[in-house]
Formats: sequence, structure tokens, C-alpha cells
Amino acid sequence: MPATDYQGSSAQLANIGRSLLSLRRDQVHAMESPNDGSALHDVELESFQRQVADRFLDLASVPTDELLSLPWVRKLLDVFLCCQEEFRVILVSHKAQVMKPPMDRLIADFYERSVKALDVCNAIRDGIEQIRQWQKLLEIVLCALGDSDVNNNSNHNGKSNCYQRSLGEGQFRRAKKALVDLAIGMLDEKDSSQALAHRNRSFGRNNNSSSTSKDHHHRSLGHFRSLSWSVSRSWSAARQLQAIGNNLAVPRGNEVAATNGLATPVYTMGSVLLFVMWALVAAIPCQDRGLQVHFYVPRQFSWAAPLLSLHERIMEESKKRNRKNACGLLREIYQMEKCSRLLGELADSVQFPLSEEKEREVRQRVKQLGQVCDAMKEGLEPLERQVREVFHRIVRSRTEGLDSLGRGNNPE
Repeated sequence: MPATDYQGSSAQLANIGRSLLSLRRDQVHAMESPNDGSALHDVELESFQRQVADRFLDLASVPTDELLSLPWVRKLLDVFLCCQEEFRVILVSHKAQVMKPPMDRLIADFYERSVKALDVCNAIRDGIEQIRQWQKLLEIVLCALGDSDVNNNSNHNGKSNCYQRSLGEGQFRRAKKALVDLAIGMLDEKDSSQALAHRNRSFGRNNNSSSTSKDHHHRSLGHFRSLSWSVSRSWSAARQLQAIGNNLAVPRGNEVAATNGLATPVYTMGSVLLFVMWALVAAIPCQDRGLQVHFYVPRQFSWAAPLLSLHERIMEESKKRNRKNACGLLREIYQMEKCSRLLGELADSVQFPLSEEKEREVRQRVKQLGQVCDAMKEGLEPLERQVREVFHRIVRSRTEGLDSLGRGNNPE
């Protein structure tokens, strides 16, 4: 799947909510009398619920081998951005109602909930950077055992160039060191600072006999921390998810009536926000991952069934024997771990001089590892752009909403 310019996609998403809701307004105005404003209101709210349901049904329709893949996670963020835009349009359309109690309290609670998601976005971007460091280790392996040009593994005829050079002990030593560093880095770390120092030793010049090399290593480590760990050392993804879901309750009948039905989309968007942040934490490495977040959504909501189905499938994935200790459930991370482990076991078993049969087997494993590396290259950058867009969209939405509430409480 080729990387796309997400800025163009984002602009299209920003227009979806406006265009759809404007179309529905025109349809209702054409059908209803000028005095019947409740019909338009009901159409907007029901349409929002239906759109959320349809999008989550689409997400839930993927087979198991596509769930939690990079394309699926990007599609999940597309869904969030679409829902967020339509929700924003609903609030703008009913600004007067939003500023009245109890709606003002409900929307203020939602904005506070959304602020907590910003830290999750930061942590996910850290996790993406962490995956990039693993990708660099993969490139060392590919450079050692495959074509020397890791960015161009095929000739003009589409055939691999791997067979143009023989494999010796030096290449295997270099590849095995990178594979060991990768295996250590991909552990589900409890002490992130110690493991971070360990897995970065291959990026600094670690020479105990040279104080200059030590200083260089410490500077490299500090630079990596400054790039990757933008959340505090005590921050916990599990606790942050619990905070996002705290007091997320189904609106009571009197709240629905008092808000003219607007309490329902606020609850819907709060649930979507919680699920999307939870799925990101499930997929991408981040500090103190924890997936034990309570999801309770009454089946009366049309989007409840697909959302709960996805939650159940992701939880089942996390409980699989080969995924229990994974640092992230992203499909490509699993493929990276599996391919690198198989190649490492093969590298440990080889004897020199290398037989033709063993060399063919090594080449095949390296080719598989190269395919995983290519998938990471194609998917990580657009995913990071989407996470950044989610972050900025949440900030903009909250700023606009609080400004509206402020003007309502302090009319000029």
C-alpha cells in the first residue's frame, strides 16, 4: 500500500461532515414545513449515529490477518477524524443549545476527556519512533546478509541482487549482533530506561577503554531520549486510558430530554474517542501499556455491536500465546519479531564454509525480512501524520468549543 499525502486526505475529511449534514438539511427543508424544525434536528442526530455505526461495521469486517495492521490502524484514524468532524458540525449547528445546562457541563466534560487523549497521541508518536529504531536494526541485517543497498533490493528486471556476493563470517557476526539488539529492544519492557540504554548501544561507540567513546555514547543516548520520550517517565498509558473512560456514562433520559437529544452524540463521541485511543495503545509500543479498560455500551446504540466486536477481537489477539508479552499488537511488529527470530535461529546454526542449501535458506529469510521492512517504510510515515492530525484536530475542536462556551457565559 503506497504512502499517501495525508494533508490532502485530511482536507477531504474536513469537508465530509459539512457536505453530508448540509445535504441532509436541504433534504429535510424540502420535505418539511418551515415550522417543523424538530424533523431536521432528528435527522441530523440519527444520521450521525448511523454514520458511526457504518464506519465501525466497515472496520469490523476485516479478516483476522488484517486487523491491527498498519493500513487498518490508519483506517481507524480516518474513522475518528470523520466522526470528529461530523460531531463538530452538530455542535456548531446547535450552538445555543450547547451553551445551556446541562449540555454545557456534558460538553465541558467531553473536552476534558479529549485533552487526556493528547498525551496518548504523544506516546504513540514516541512508539512510532521506537519502531523506526528497530527498522534501522533490520536495515543493518539486510545490508549484511542481503544486497548492500537496502533501499534498492532489485535490479531493473525485478530480480533480486542478493546472489551477487557471497556470505562470510563477518557479515553473519554483524547481522547476529543487530538481531540480538532487536530482540532486546522488542521486549515488553518494565524498566524502560535500562532497556533503552541497552538497545541503543549499537548506535553509540561503546568502547570502555576510551572516555571519548563513552561521552559520545552518552550524548547519543541522550539525543535518542529527547527524540522519543516526550511523556514523563512516570506516565502510564493504562492509567491514561482509565482517566479517559472515567465517568463516561450513558446519558439518562432526563439528560437526553433536557438537551433535546444532544447528550447522545456527546456520549457517542466520547466512546469513539476512548476506543480509538485504546486501540492505538494496543497496537503501538508505549509506556506501561495496559488493555484492561472497561467498555460498556448498551446494545440499543447502532454502533455498539461492531465496536464491542472489535474490542473482543483485539483482546483475544492480546491473549494469544505468541502475543502475550508483545510490546505492541501491530501486525507488522509481529511479522518483524517472527522473521528476525527465525533468521537469528538460522544464523546460529550455520557452519562455514556455507553450503549452497544453507545459503539459499538464509537468502529466503532475508527476503522475507526485507518485505517486512518495506511495509514499515510505507506505513509508518503516513501513520505518524495521521496521529499528528488527530492531535491538532482535538486541540482545535476543544479551543473552538471552549471559546463558544466562554462567549455564551460572558455575552458582550
